[in-house]
Amino acid sequence: MYQRILVPVDGSHTSTLGLQEAIRIAINQRARLRLISVVDEYLVTQNFEGFFNIGDLLDALRDSGKKAIHNALALTRKHDVKADAALYETMGGRVSDVIVREAKKWKADLIVMGTHGRRGINRMVLGSDAEAVLRTAPVPVLMVRSPDRKKRARKK
Repeated sequence: MYQRILVPVDGSHTSTLGLQEAIRIAINQRARLRLISVVDEYLVTQNFEGFFNIGDLLDALRDSGKKAIHNALALTRKHDVKADAALYETMGGRVSDVIVREAKKWKADLIVMGTHGRRGINRMVLGSDAEAVLRTAPVPVLMVRSPDRKKRARKK
């Protein structure tokens, strides 16, 4: 049923849960994964200018994206799942737009992603981007939620 599964990764716990679910589906369906990480340059240039060296901060974000991809690829290899990966950067565009554009370009059958990613400087996929992917994706989207978030919500 699914042969090409797109998985946005950012190294967060929820992103990893999404990747693990995508791996289970890929094993079951004999599918291939495409892992992507998106560096949102706009967040940095608009919110931290004057506080940090922007070049160093962008380099740190790129390194974080590369590390997320490296770790995700290691996990797919461990489970013997075929995967490739790419790092994207966006300036002024939404992360969700990059994800949806990649799904179309790569001809994904399914997108599997965590509901929330890293926040603040290390952010990739926030709830609003996850919602935008749900609304605009040309293929089914499976959102994976962190059990920790459910527990915190019940305690409130």
